[in-house]
Amino acid sequence: MTTCVVVRKGAEVAIAADALVTFGDTRLSRAYERNQKVFPVGDGFIALAGTTAHFPVMRTLLAGLGEECRLGSRDDVFRTFLKVHEKLKSDYFVNTKEDEDDPYESSQIVCLIANPAGIFGVYSYREVFSFDRFWGIGSGRNYALGAMHAVYDRPDLDAGEIARIGVDAGVEFDKSSAGPIEVHTVRLHDGDAAPAPAAGGASGGNPATGSTAPDSAATNNDGAP
Repeated sequence: MTTCVVVRKGAEVAIAADALVTFGDTRLSRAYERNQKVFPVGDGFIALAGTTAHFPVMRTLLAGLGEECRLGSRDDVFRTFLKVHEKLKSDYFVNTKEDEDDPYESSQIVCLIANPAGIFGVYSYREVFSFDRFWGIGSGRNYALGAMHAVYDRPDLDAGEIARIGVDAGVEFDKSSAGPIEVHTVRLHDGDAAPAPAAGGASGGNPATGSTAPDSAATNNDGAP
């Protein structure tokens, strides 16, 4: 389980995650393993929720795409994750079945993306969301969303600070999340930077935002929306 968030505010985006890995009832804390839930991709970062098997697979797969790994818009992310799905099946033996009535094959991947183009979320059927303020995934996401909603409009807090507050709420209340917290912030492209909106929302159906600065990480989690 885990708590991962993205935040967009002003001219920057942020992505953050906790550092706990779980195996059933067993907890593998940062004291025993430096497991990164957030990793760099191009000029941004990706955070994953779900089985720890995803991490080496996605790091290797995305790096191997080279110039074909384009994450600069919602459509770019969608097309890239279509390629990811093909590779997951052909090279990494992913189980594409979740339920009998699945409308599409599942990639079994839930992730958040923060880069100079904005913040995005990708779910297992390649649903892609482009967030305006903030969003979260993992078992601690509801605590994180509530905490970020409560402080987002405070003028004294930037994207990185809001992201840290969100993950901290997950660490505090979710039994499957624990510190230390890793935060990364990224400056938006000049054309994408804008004053923080007064109301929540997200193009495509969910609210969120992003930025870059470090602290710590690891994962095994429930990433359902």
